[in-house]
Amino acid sequence: MKKFPPEVSEQLKSYVYLYSDPRDDKPFYVGKGVGDRAFSHLEEENDSNKVEKINELRSEGCEPKIEILRFGLSDDQATLLEAAIIDLLGMNNITNKVRGEHSHSFGRVTVDELLLQKTAKPAEIEHPALLITINRLYRSDMSPDELLEATRGIWKLGKRREKAEIAMAVYQGIVREVYRIKSWHPAGTLNYKTRDSAKFQNLGRWEFDGEIATDLRQQYLHKSVGKSGQNPIRYVKC
Repeated sequence: MKKFPPEVSEQLKSYVYLYSDPRDDKPFYVGKGVGDRAFSHLEEENDSNKVEKINELRSEGCEPKIEILRFGLSDDQATLLEAAIIDLLGMNNITNKVRGEHSHSFGRVTVDELLLQKTAKPAEIEHPALLITINRLYRSDMSPDELLEATRGIWKLGKRREKAEIAMAVYQGIVREVYRIKSWHPAGTLNYKTRDSAKFQNLGRWEFDGEIATDLRQQYLHKSVGKSGQNPIRYVKC
């Protein structure tokens, strides 16, 4: 089946669907849509992880198992449900590129993290600082290397960067780590252990070499600096 009969599509309204590997029933993609959206990925031709998985199955003589999780929903209801299921399954276990809408306001979060977000005291920044929002890369279980490498590059910056003494990793408006900036380099110069830096070069962006600012860490760690707009970079006292 590659499409629903018209009378079925009308009854489905907005719905949430799941792609699974038929060999072990493990989900690998969550989506929402109307009409024949659930089948549209079968015809895609790109280099996404989702398409790679579908092609892998077909090379084994299989097709993805497609399930409708809920139907008869409004678009807002389907959006919330899609985001909740993605959070439940975990981005590391499926091929979705993003967590879904509303994930930053209603997303899966530990009680400790929720309390931190709601009770963090405002930071009083006394040092020339670069606030770097890493909402898209951050995970609560990141290793120190992962957090540093998510923070240090790669950013579109001007000469003003040279005035910053420290860089703060910021997630959801809260400081997660504080780094002393040693030096700046064109993107792709430094070695990365936890990120694929093969495409970092020749982008006109920058990365810094640094280490945890042990002397300033407790002054700023887990303090609120407010949420940024679309630009992930903010300068303070620079």
